[in-house]
Amino acid sequence: MRLRCWSSFVFVALSITGPAAVAQTASAAVVSAPDTEGVAPSWDIQKLIASLGAQAQHLAPLIDQVKPETWVAKGAPETYISQWKTTQAELKYFLAISQQFSKKPERLSFALETYFHMQAMDQFLGSLIEGIRRYQSVDLANHAQTLSDENSSNRERLRQYITDLSKQQEQEMRVMDQEAQRCRTTISHQPASRKR
Repeated sequence: MRLRCWSSFVFVALSITGPAAVAQTASAAVVSAPDTEGVAPSWDIQKLIASLGAQAQHLAPLIDQVKPETWVAKGAPETYISQWKTTQAELKYFLAISQQFSKKPERLSFALETYFHMQAMDQFLGSLIEGIRRYQSVDLANHAQTLSDENSSNRERLRQYITDLSKQQEQEMRVMDQEAQRCRTTISHQPASRKR
């Protein structure tokens, strides 16, 4: 009985670590948890990440055209220089982490880090666009805004994926905990073995 209980527990624990076994774990979770729409398949998320990465790659040469040092002579605050540098850094961080995320789309930590860097990049870019429009070029600002806006639906899809993935992993942990509790109860009710 102990062996059967332990093997059930190990099965549930191993299911959490691999995407191939997620479907088995999710079906077990349905027994004890409410239905969810489910997590998008990894190939779909990899396409999404590739699309976000392509958009970021298009932003890189545009950001390189920004010259905030010349803005200061026109009366712009010097903070635009640090915002420009931070935007460049966030873009690099985003591209690096999104590559890791693409290889392991089931990793919630990679998904969150990708999303946070994307949000930070968007925030700094939004402020930078105002400076571009005012101190450098309206056309360049409009182009940057267009590129940023084009991926709004992809950003929303990534946010939804993170929500779904975290719900699924919570559900899997709940199933694993219930199985562990069941095993402890089963083991505690077994009669003690006699020594010969």
